[in-house]
Amino acid sequence: MSRTIRLAGIAAMLAFSLVFLGAGKNASKPAVPPKAKAPVIDARIGVISILTGQGSGYGEAITNGFKLARDEINAKGAVRIQLVIEDSSGKQEQALAAAQKLINSEQVAAILGPTLSTEMKVAGPEANASGVPIMGTSTTAAGITQIGKYVFRNSLPESLAIPASVGMAVKKYNIRKVALLYGNDDVFTKSGFDTMKKMAEDLKLSILTIETFQKGQSDYKAQLTKIKGLNPDAVFCSALYEEGAVILSQARKMGIKVPFVGGNGFNSPKVIEIAKDAAEGLVVATPWFADKNDPKVKAFVARYRKAYGKTPDQFAAQAYDALYIMAEALRKAGTSDRAKLRDALAGIRNFDGVLGRFSFDAERDVVMEPVVLIIKNGRFQVFQ
Repeated sequence: MSRTIRLAGIAAMLAFSLVFLGAGKNASKPAVPPKAKAPVIDARIGVISILTGQGSGYGEAITNGFKLARDEINAKGAVRIQLVIEDSSGKQEQALAAAQKLINSEQVAAILGPTLSTEMKVAGPEANASGVPIMGTSTTAAGITQIGKYVFRNSLPESLAIPASVGMAVKKYNIRKVALLYGNDDVFTKSGFDTMKKMAEDLKLSILTIETFQKGQSDYKAQLTKIKGLNPDAVFCSALYEEGAVILSQARKMGIKVPFVGGNGFNSPKVIEIAKDAAEGLVVATPWFADKNDPKVKAFVARYRKAYGKTPDQFAAQAYDALYIMAEALRKAGTSDRAKLRDALAGIRNFDGVLGRFSFDAERDVVMEPVVLIIKNGRFQVFQ
């Protein structure tokens, strides 16, 4: 009996010890609470784009690019963007009114657009004075980011694009004498002309004539007749796609067969749609090539085609990347505060987008390489 009692006592002590040790073991490793999720950054981003009137082809592509990027960004969850879109109709006064509305009434964190450099000349100073970051996605004239420290762009400026296209065309076609043709009532087309003229002078080309036209003009026979009579090796033309396509069509009908080198305004499928076969041989430089053998480009093109039933052009691609750049800045800033967002934008370096590797320089302008294209067999192809 005593032996049985002793064994029972020992067993009880062992059981107690095991319970005690187990409790101590558990006490040494308290439960770790689940890691808190980073808060979602909400931001209202204003858009100023040409949705109606002349140039609406640009605006349609741009807003499509923004919307596709917005849907993808919001689906990821870290940043949630609401786009507030305003139509400028390509007019300065409407672009300014849209900027004022977005800044004051809508209280947006930043603005994307407007479409034209002429519009940015009035919208940019308004945003800058109000401390609102504004990023041009299609404004390529000289001096845009010099408006102020809140003004950015991710669109390749004419000062980088045109030298590439002119340089390759001159070498390929052995160009020695040229005619220059440009729209003299638009900041963008005037800036393109200035770059073309400088390139012609730097390459010691003979400039046979400089002809001008105005936005909305439909008859170019006088200018083209003079150009044809001078027999240039090429025509350098700075125009928006609507005027540019008509110029190409009329030039070819008049028997002007020499190459055309266009500014950034020609970088639209609308040129082919309007000018048809007359667009053949047009040379342009762009940061975007839809047929590039790159997985990111192919995926974007496929998603865009599924959403909108067409291939994205340069303006859609620039808008798409711009909203992703804005989302990256929001993530880095951790807030939609305008001043902090501006600083985060200014620090964007080596962003890998569908346009390629992109950085802002010290003046919030573009650092990237263009590709030179030619319209051949009814589509844009790499110019070789």
